[in-house]
Amino acid sequence: MRLEDLVVYQLAMEIGDEVYLIVEKWDNFHKWTTGKQLVEAADSIAANISEGYGRYFYKENRQFQYYSRGSQTETKTWLTKAKNRNQIDGETFNSLMIKLEELGKRHNNFIKSIGQTNDQ
Repeated sequence: MRLEDLVVYQLAMEIGDEVYLIVEKWDNFHKWTTGKQLVEAADSIAANISEGYGRYFYKENRQFQYYSRGSQTETKTWLTKAKNRNQIDGETFNSLMIKLEELGKRHNNFIKSIGQTNDQ
C-alpha cells in the first residue's frame, strides 16, 4: 500500500491544507504568532505519518505515529487559542475539531495495525 492511499495521511493532508488557507488570510501579527504555531502543528501531523511510514522497523513507524498524534493534540490547542482570540469563527473551529477527532480515531486504529500484516 502506498502512503497516499492511507486514509489517515489523506485526512492529515486535508487538515494541514485547510489550516494553511485560513492562516494565510490573517494579518502579519496573527500569522507570526498563533498562525505560525498552528500551521507547523497541523503540517507536522502528515509529516510524521509519512516519516514513520518510510521507516524500515515497525517500532520506528509506531514512534513517529505517536509524534503525529501529539501534533494532532497540539493543533487542537492552537485552534482553541485562535478561536478564543477571535481569529477563527465557531463554525470553522467546530469543523476542524470534528476532522481532528475523526483523524484521531482512525490514527489509533492505524497504529494498532502496524506490524500485524505485511503492509505498514
